[in-house]
Amino acid sequence: MNSAEDRRNIGAGYRNGRGGAATGSVNKDCSPHPSLSDSLEGEIRAFLTDEDELHTYDDLTKVNPVTPTTVLKCLQARYRVKVFYTHAGCTLVALNPFQPIPHLYSLDVMKQYHCAPQPQEFKPHIFIVAEEAYRNVQGQLQPVNQSLVVSGESGAGKTWTSRCLMKYYATVAASSSVVKSQDTVEKIERRVLDSNPIMEAFGNACTLRNNNSSRFGKYIQLQLDRCQLLVGASVQTYLLEKTRVADQPTNERNFHVFYQMMKGATDEQRKEWKMPLGQHFVWLPKAEKTIEEDCFLDTVEALDHLGINEERQRQIFRILAGLLQLGNVYFSPPMNESQPCDVEEHSKVFLQRAAELLCVPAEELQQCFRVRTLQAGKQSVLKPCSQADCGMRRDCLAKVIYAQLFEWLVTFINNSICADKSTWCNFIGVLDVYGFECFHINNLEQLCINYANEKLQQHFVAHYLRAQQEEYVSEGLQWSFVKYQDNQSCLDLIEGSPVSVFSLLNEASRLNRASDANTFRARLEKELRENINISWDKFSMVPHFTVAHYAGKVDYHIEGMVEKNKDPVPPELISLLEKSENSLLHQIFSEKETDNVTSKGLSKVTVVSKFKNSLESLMKILHTTTPHYTRCIKPNPDCKPLTFKKEEVIMQLEACGIVETIHISAAGFPIRIPFRSFIQRYRLIAKHSRLKSQSHFSGMYSLLLCP
Repeated sequence: MNSAEDRRNIGAGYRNGRGGAATGSVNKDCSPHPSLSDSLEGEIRAFLTDEDELHTYDDLTKVNPVTPTTVLKCLQARYRVKVFYTHAGCTLVALNPFQPIPHLYSLDVMKQYHCAPQPQEFKPHIFIVAEEAYRNVQGQLQPVNQSLVVSGESGAGKTWTSRCLMKYYATVAASSSVVKSQDTVEKIERRVLDSNPIMEAFGNACTLRNNNSSRFGKYIQLQLDRCQLLVGASVQTYLLEKTRVADQPTNERNFHVFYQMMKGATDEQRKEWKMPLGQHFVWLPKAEKTIEEDCFLDTVEALDHLGINEERQRQIFRILAGLLQLGNVYFSPPMNESQPCDVEEHSKVFLQRAAELLCVPAEELQQCFRVRTLQAGKQSVLKPCSQADCGMRRDCLAKVIYAQLFEWLVTFINNSICADKSTWCNFIGVLDVYGFECFHINNLEQLCINYANEKLQQHFVAHYLRAQQEEYVSEGLQWSFVKYQDNQSCLDLIEGSPVSVFSLLNEASRLNRASDANTFRARLEKELRENINISWDKFSMVPHFTVAHYAGKVDYHIEGMVEKNKDPVPPELISLLEKSENSLLHQIFSEKETDNVTSKGLSKVTVVSKFKNSLESLMKILHTTTPHYTRCIKPNPDCKPLTFKKEEVIMQLEACGIVETIHISAAGFPIRIPFRSFIQRYRLIAKHSRLKSQSHFSGMYSLLLCP
């Protein structure tokens, strides 16, 4: 990295306006673009003529001038020579190589960064971020919890980066233990790491943009004792995309675990699961595609290491096999509307198999699909379901089972790896949340996912782009504000009060009638027309609304959105599962809180309310920790190895504010600590009594420490 003197010189240049930071303008779509004078264009041309040296820029604050073009050229030059990490001031930029680079993450490399007196002097790497966070816990007078925020769009490499961070801490924070026996240390390390393949098998899927896309968010707290040794971990999860179990988008796959079972099962297991070779399952599209994550033995081994015994595993896989059978069950309309729908003849065998695998009576399972129970005062009335309702109830059964099974697994993992509160005092959190998504068809799932990304971007904006600059001004330093894209208005649109997309969704969900897409679109337009972040195409035949997110515009289809927000679970299905002879299924639904389901089977807490509350809880945790940012960049939309598409990269750089981050980091002071903490740490080497006499002052000073 560059020295403090380098930063001071570069910073002086930007404060004098050479870099265009103070004169930047904001265009109509709120994307920041520095205005280019003739002299600045000349500087860029001069800078770009020496492209042979561009790959040597380890920190983009060295770039002069800082523009989207110069930053892009540096990253492209480094990617060309297979250098995938670059510092961008307070942020690490990670470019996805889309191919294995094992030597980059070996045990020897970990030890080099961990044992180095100054890891920052090494080449940029995710291990520098990991080590900095680890030393921050160790080095503070009063240790502060740390958070590593890994962000980027789908396919940018967030899951891989989180794996590397987990492996790093499990290695360096456990291997030096002298208090515990080596067996105990290895057990902790192994269990923490084995949570990864399980979570990915049950929570990740192959999408159009990413072979290993996380379909849920997770925040992993790595628990450290007073000696900063790893003693345990806990996992918090957010918004599993359970709809994928029963409805896979075109050319995408279901969750990995189903394909692992199909491809890795023994003949005996296939027989038990009623999954013969060549059997086609409707809910298992793209079964012919094989990816790295299709490794059944890895998942089974991880389940073993976490303490899930053979019988419990058998119950888990029988449940999953039963869900696949449900996808092949179809219904035909009755001759008379007063009669229930019939199960199609070729589907009856799959209904029977599903009932056997879920350990419930086939007749009762069929009855739950075909007939609903209505309460009329104190009496119960049976009403036949339409063909569409039968399919909806079948899908609902699959989704609720899978969601509860996933939740049980997370709870089991936490019970297995979480340390007793008395044994740990600090944590390092690793946040791996789904990337920003924009598909051909986007619905409630994408709205929630993109809302989460908006919250994380606002955290970065508030913590760094805004707070750093306000701090300099409050201290009376000469500072010209660097303009940046603030996404608060978009958050107000989605979650604000009194009226927002979420509040209107919840309002529509409370109405005891079927939702109408056109009516809801009209309601949105009437209430939110003043917000510049939402728009409508009045000539479109498909009811939708368009939100201008920080990372781009996304069209959200309204059809089915209100029903998804209600997330209704017919009570007959819960009653059936409570009677299952599969002890795991029985346990999950017998212990499930009944508060979440009313007598009409509608969830009291809507999907967006539950997700908003869990996300706000996460943000509170992040605000109490010291954050470290890693921005993962997807170099091309096709996930091709070592392929760099300028248009793809520049959009991501502009969306997440990388250029503005570099401006502020280059122009600012690299080290800022409270004056009292500075004096407390360095009092022994202070040469002047005047410095000692000021130790009572507790204000925040911006200190430039030269080597």
